[in-house]
Amino acid sequence: MIHRQGKHDILIQINLQEVNSMINKRLKDVLFTDQWSEVCMDALSPFGYVLVTSQRMQGMLLLVFAKYFHLPFLRGIQTQTTRTGLGGIWGNKGGVSARMNVFGHSICFLNCHLPAHMENSDQRMEDFESILQQQQFEGQAASGVLDHDVVFWFGDLNFRIEDLDMQVVKSAIDNNKLSTLWEKDQLNMAKGSETVLEGFHEGPLKFSPTYKFDVGTDMYDTSGKKRKPAWTDRILWRLRPMAQVSNSMSKRSSLSGLTSGTRVSQHFYRSHMEYTISDHKPVSSIFTLQFPYRVDMPLVTLFVEDEWTEISDAVAKFKVVPNFARSSWDWIGLYKVGFKHHKDYVSYVWAKQEESDFLRQEHQVIFTEEELPKDSGDFILGYYSNNMSSIVGVTDIKTAKTKIENNAK
Repeated sequence: MIHRQGKHDILIQINLQEVNSMINKRLKDVLFTDQWSEVCMDALSPFGYVLVTSQRMQGMLLLVFAKYFHLPFLRGIQTQTTRTGLGGIWGNKGGVSARMNVFGHSICFLNCHLPAHMENSDQRMEDFESILQQQQFEGQAASGVLDHDVVFWFGDLNFRIEDLDMQVVKSAIDNNKLSTLWEKDQLNMAKGSETVLEGFHEGPLKFSPTYKFDVGTDMYDTSGKKRKPAWTDRILWRLRPMAQVSNSMSKRSSLSGLTSGTRVSQHFYRSHMEYTISDHKPVSSIFTLQFPYRVDMPLVTLFVEDEWTEISDAVAKFKVVPNFARSSWDWIGLYKVGFKHHKDYVSYVWAKQEESDFLRQEHQVIFTEEELPKDSGDFILGYYSNNMSSIVGVTDIKTAKTKIENNAK
């Protein structure tokens, strides 16, 4: 989760691995929104979060949410997938990513599920490098994952604890001497030798290893395999190294910054032992990104003159910035406050561009009686750009909650 000024209102990333990917379930998810996405949208939309983008690859799922009033400042949104299972054929392992420019700063979120088992540490690194090489984004200054100003890398990375036997590991966990395990953690060991990991930061592992548990319990594996506990589930971040100026760790947060003024602070990094539906325990973290706005004007400014209390009031006016490439397929949606995603509109009207529009400073669209909701309530207008595949303008937050009272008989 990324937030500003103590409010969690910028972005939320939800990253899942080993989601049910049986053939019948995958076919259902193609025809309809997958159930995990629906659950997350239902939980977050009442708080003003809107799904920005999502990417699914078999059992892997990446969801990115933002408060609706930030949507016009999230641009260049793209996703990628890379399969590494069975030599690149199967998508049970690999990576899914989403990238975007946030107020002019490029950010990439990379969710990975790397190979399992103690002996496959080298294979994990090879797969990670393969994912980085294959994931390229079109038409962006930051074409590769590591070209972005900030990268968040997370998932079931599957790194294990080497050398120490089961009794030593469990004793360290039971006696809260986790630091004695850190130097034998494969990912920590790789940071000293793998150049691809240069610049990646991770907060201290002050929570117990998150794998492997007996499902439905807080007990580590008691099966015949008796898997050794490990920190398989991780969250790391990286700033572009050419601009990096500092990295300091403190008791309260982990900090790193860029000469451009970008700063990443990690406020906590924890597991959630209360969840017992998996043999893994989920891991979460909250970050603050601080940076100067490179982009502080929306591409489209939408406004209404007053509350819509009559059908004749239903006029939306808008202005576009110079050189904004409009499309005949652009539209303005009328959204109920608490909408889930850009297609979750009550109604919409086309924002078609006429030849005479080139000379106008201000444009408008009119919602007809048939296009207005039958019940009153608080609504938001959003301008959807077909070229950019995203909402590029919303009604100002002070006037966003446009009350509609439909008096049609």
